[in-house]
Amino acid sequence: MQNIYLVGFMATGKTSVGKELARMTKMRFLDLDEFIELKEKRTISDIFAKKGEPYFRKIEKRALKQVSKEKNFVVACGGGIVLDEDNVKIMKQTGVMICLTASPEIILKRASAFTHRPLLNVEDPKKQVDLLLKMRSPFYAKADKCIDTSGLSMKQVADKIMKSIYKNDKK
Repeated sequence: MQNIYLVGFMATGKTSVGKELARMTKMRFLDLDEFIELKEKRTISDIFAKKGEPYFRKIEKRALKQVSKEKNFVVACGGGIVLDEDNVKIMKQTGVMICLTASPEIILKRASAFTHRPLLNVEDPKKQVDLLLKMRSPFYAKADKCIDTSGLSMKQVADKIMKSIYKNDKK
């Protein structure tokens, strides 16, 4: 089976849903940010702080290219991966791209449990989330399917993805 790429804003459930989906499909799971951290031997926050976002996007693209050569992976991607059109092309050519969404309130609630969100380390995180969602929504809309995870369990979201992929395979 081709890869399943989970894209979407931070805290929409990409990693949690990805693990559940991999379990259900008997595919392998990979969190692209964790993969980058292993390769770089430092955290995403540290990469952003010391090298900046442009450097991170460059190594993110390199990591995606490497992973895309494999098959049978559920890949949880970073929230900004869709900002590069080449990344979108790679994902669409080597698998199915599913965008997970959630309301800004849900995103803030989920993200507040973590301190490693470099793009939310600002004075007004709500304003930042609203701005980033508005900027990124046209990029997320390029996904093969979008699923709102607000109020759903990880299993429910994974079930929706399975139904969507199965439906598309029948065409």
